[in-house]
Amino acid sequence: MRTTYLLYLLFFFTVSQAQDPVLQSLKEYTSKKIAKDLKDTSSHLWKVGALCSFNLSTGSLSNWSAGGDDFSLSANGYINAHAFYNKGKHRWDNVMEINLGYINTTTLGSRKNDDRVDVLSKYGYRLKEKLSLTGLFNFRSQFFRGYTFDIDADGKTRSSLSSNFLAPAYVLVGIGFDYREIPRLSVFISPLTSRWTIVKDVSLSAKGAYGVDTGRKGKSALGAYASINYSTDFNKIVGYSGRADLFSNYKFRPKNIDLYITNLVTIKLSKILSATWNVDLIYDDDVKVFGPGRNSPRLQFKSLVGIGLLVRF
Repeated sequence: MRTTYLLYLLFFFTVSQAQDPVLQSLKEYTSKKIAKDLKDTSSHLWKVGALCSFNLSTGSLSNWSAGGDDFSLSANGYINAHAFYNKGKHRWDNVMEINLGYINTTTLGSRKNDDRVDVLSKYGYRLKEKLSLTGLFNFRSQFFRGYTFDIDADGKTRSSLSSNFLAPAYVLVGIGFDYREIPRLSVFISPLTSRWTIVKDVSLSAKGAYGVDTGRKGKSALGAYASINYSTDFNKIVGYSGRADLFSNYKFRPKNIDLYITNLVTIKLSKILSATWNVDLIYDDDVKVFGPGRNSPRLQFKSLVGIGLLVRF
């Protein structure tokens, strides 16, 4: 009986000794980090992200000899969302920007001071390393009613409707070439672009606003178009993104080029607190600036500075 026990013990000892190197090798194998194949880009086909900011400011005056509003409150929000696809010779860039601003003062009451939605989609087929044959779609409008304010001879403030949803709205469709010298700089040039101006609001279309014929709700144009997009981080604190669009109407004053420029500078103050400076420049040869004595196209300028929350996804 003792001999049988001794044989069993000897058997288990032998098997365990034989399995020990196997188990050790399995342990080493499973603990290894698997190196990623550099050719495997499946997880990098889409690059999705967003930047969101919200600024709030207020001010009050009492017995202020220089004059001004007794109370003012403004709030501004900004969203920039993007989805970029890149595989082989195919590249598809999608960007949506939304700006909304509200201001309340004792003089003029509540009104918007910023309102814009801008959707840009650009698909390209790479011909060379830095050059692509590209199709572009762009939609730009606003959400809410906008007013201009003027003071008449009696000193009273009068408001007049200047914009509404889809009044105006701009739609561009073009085909051309996209050149990228560096990843953050894109230059798109299209010799053949169609642009539609939409004015759905009846009162604005009756005035012939934004270049449409009186009583009509739309107008089309064919011309040349160029768009320059650039973004960079100067350092860990200061960042910049900008876009410049230029359009020349072949059939009507082609030398008078329409211009649309947006600039955004961000200064990081803390993890989620930042200062922002937004500057927009617009010149549209078809747009006569509203107001007495202002019946010709002019350069439109807007600057907004704020401190508030800034979050990146």
